[in-house]
Amino acid sequence: MPMLIWLLLSLVVIVLDQLSKYWVDHAMQLYQSIELLPGLQLTYVRNTGAAFSFLSQAGGWQRWFFIGLGISASGLIGWWLYRLERCRQIEAMSWALVLGGALGNVIDRVLYGYVIDFLDVYYQDWHWPAFNVADSAISLGVVLLLIDSLRPRPA
Repeated sequence: MPMLIWLLLSLVVIVLDQLSKYWVDHAMQLYQSIELLPGLQLTYVRNTGAAFSFLSQAGGWQRWFFIGLGISASGLIGWWLYRLERCRQIEAMSWALVLGGALGNVIDRVLYGYVIDFLDVYYQDWHWPAFNVADSAISLGVVLLLIDSLRPRPA
C-alpha cells in the first residue's frame, strides 16, 4: 500500500497536462504556432489517433478503443503499484508518470474525442509529431523504466 503514494505524482501529471491543454485550447487558434526557441514552438493540433497520429483516419472507432486501452492499462498500472515492493522507488515513479500521462490523454478522448497536442520540436522543415505534457510523462516514465531495468539488483 505505501507505494500508492506515487499516485500523487500521477495526479500532478494529470493536473499539469489538463491545465496546459486548457490554456492552449483557449488562448490559441487551431493550427496556430508560437515560436518559443529555435527548434521549439507551440502548435495547436488535435490528434484523433494514438502516438504519431496512428489510426487518426480510422473513422471514429479508435476513440473508444484508445479509451478502453488507456483505462485498462491504468488499472493494471495501479494494481502493479499496489503490489510493488517498497525498495522499487524508481520503478514506482516511472509507472506513476506513465499512469498520469495515460489518464491525461484518456480524459481528452472522453471529453473531446481527440487529444490536444501542442509541443512542436523541429529542425528546418522536419517536425517531430506534436505532443503534450501527458506524452512527455509517458516517454519519461518509459525511459526511466528502461534505465531501471538495466541497473544491477541486489541479490
